[in-house]
Amino acid sequence: MKKVLLSTIILLASVMTASAQVAEPKDTPQLEFALQLKVTLGDSYDVGETQHGQRIVIPITGGTFEGPAIKGTIINGGADYQLANKALNRTELEAIYSIKTDDGVYIHVRNRGIIWSGKDAQGNPSFYFKAAPQFEAPADSKYAWLNNSLFVCAPDFTQQFKGIVLNVWRVK
Repeated sequence: MKKVLLSTIILLASVMTASAQVAEPKDTPQLEFALQLKVTLGDSYDVGETQHGQRIVIPITGGTFEGPAIKGTIINGGADYQLANKALNRTELEAIYSIKTDDGVYIHVRNRGIIWSGKDAQGNPSFYFKAAPQFEAPADSKYAWLNNSLFVCAPDFTQQFKGIVLNVWRVK
């Protein structure tokens, strides 16, 4: 009886292990370059330690953007609102601003992301900076496509630009 019970347990364990393995889905989302933002920034200021963490505000003073189907300027007056956790080397960001296309269409942008630095699983230095911008374009404009997709962005530190350069991709 013990051998039957042990055999049943081993069989169940192997079935559970086999079913827990998942193959990578064939329909993996692809990325399509949408635009590059060159954002100029004002002097940051530190609000101090709040109930949510250390609040830092970085004014957005302007800039430009361009992609295959869109081009224009970044409107002065937005800001990047960051919550820093020094103990975890982690910052949450939320940039809120507006852009104006070359043909006069205003689009609201809210970009949320994470900046983290630390060590990877092997103990090597690691840096992560990604965000997910959301666009609000007029529904009756040629930019309405921005309303109906998800986007991801990452900084481009290779360019000589006083501010921050963000490359944005649409998730297909």
